[in-house]
Amino acid sequence: MIRPFVAWVVVWSAIIVLAIYALVNAYYLIVHAVSLLELRQNVQERRVNPSHQPFESPFLPGIAIIIPAFNEAQTIRNTVRSSLDQSYPNTRVIVVNDGSTDATLQVLQSAFDLSVVDESPPWDLNCEPIEGIFQSESIPNLMVIDKQNGGKSDALNAGIWLTNQDLFCAIDADSLIDKDGLWHAVIPFLNDPTRTKASGGTVRVANGCSFTGSQVTDVRVSKRLLVGLQEVEYLRAFYSGRLGLSRLGSLLVISGTFGLFRTDAVRTIGGYSRSTVTEDLDLVVRLHRHMLQQDVDYQISFVPEPVVWTQVPETAKDLSTQRRRWYRGLLETATNHRDMIGNPTFGMLGTVAIPLYLLSEGIGPLVETYGYIIVPIAFLLGIVDVSFFITFLLLIIGIGSLLTFFSLISEVWGYQQYRRPSQIGLLIGYAILENFGYRQWKAITAFRGLVDFFQDRPSWGVIERHPFDEEPSE
Repeated sequence: MIRPFVAWVVVWSAIIVLAIYALVNAYYLIVHAVSLLELRQNVQERRVNPSHQPFESPFLPGIAIIIPAFNEAQTIRNTVRSSLDQSYPNTRVIVVNDGSTDATLQVLQSAFDLSVVDESPPWDLNCEPIEGIFQSESIPNLMVIDKQNGGKSDALNAGIWLTNQDLFCAIDADSLIDKDGLWHAVIPFLNDPTRTKASGGTVRVANGCSFTGSQVTDVRVSKRLLVGLQEVEYLRAFYSGRLGLSRLGSLLVISGTFGLFRTDAVRTIGGYSRSTVTEDLDLVVRLHRHMLQQDVDYQISFVPEPVVWTQVPETAKDLSTQRRRWYRGLLETATNHRDMIGNPTFGMLGTVAIPLYLLSEGIGPLVETYGYIIVPIAFLLGIVDVSFFITFLLLIIGIGSLLTFFSLISEVWGYQQYRRPSQIGLLIGYAILENFGYRQWKAITAFRGLVDFFQDRPSWGVIERHPFDEEPSE
């Protein structure tokens, strides 16, 4: 009696797993196919029009580049330099030292000739108390805010409430913006200034590249396996995932590493939330919510050309810390905005975009983990035959690789950051290898993030940083 019951449970579990897996991958395939259509249009437009026309726009909106920094002494100098080196003419760089316990503030003082501003903020700020405000003696558009520790969201809010610029760009303190990055990111605001509330750019992996000062001089694919696998992920996430979602009007994430926002729109919704560890996802969802509830015609765009280079974790421990935080933050945001899920009041976003995003990014990894357990059990119990088991494995490998090849096509066809055939070959190799161990490890890590969520376990963690050098970190 027990064996038939076990067989029944295993069979139906396998069917459910496969059904969800098929739905998730159908969603991925549609998004990736749409991204290729968007890419084709984007490439055609770039051939007709230059990427920017700086002397034809006399009234460019001012942009505040806000850099929250907690214990970033290793990288902060280069990040500030890259922000100051932008070709966009109307910028102000605001570094927010969020109670660092290392030499972050001292590095800033030494590198940029800071002096204390003997004035208090003119109004109450949506952040922890300010210890001091500094102005660079040699660089008029550089300001440093020193405040008590409150977390990344709190640090960003300090910059948002202390700027008078129309737009702000949020950038991580371990990242470098390409020289023309802001010009590309601001294009949606120039083309449609009334409707555009936010735009996001592409995040690329800096590990393994060569740098001169604050700019990348030689783009390379890292030969470190763990870093290379993340490069493939980033290509897939930005050049296929977000490109397609943007065209469908369903972009839910603008990376906290590089995003451009209308300052008054973010102030209206109260700034960044401190109730989640993925403040970037939560902010975009709240912007959608507010605009839809107010019946405002708006757009939130992804622009593939602006590139910011960021350091990714180089150890499995650091990567696990990061991914568990991402997954926990997804669950926190879903919980905070659960009334939007399936709610027709929020249009296609509520009925289609959010449910499918949660299915693919939230439930998908858990179902995949369960599938890795239940299908082999079914095979060992003789419930499924060898052909089914092999088909299941090939399906996982084949679809995963196909989705990645979509993003590689986007890279080769549209953006060509990796110019040498050997680099493309290495990326293809990583795209295949990620299906053998790495993908399974990520699914298990998501499950650990689920445990963190239910245990309310802090999951920011500390990830090791390295200075940006002229030599690649191989």
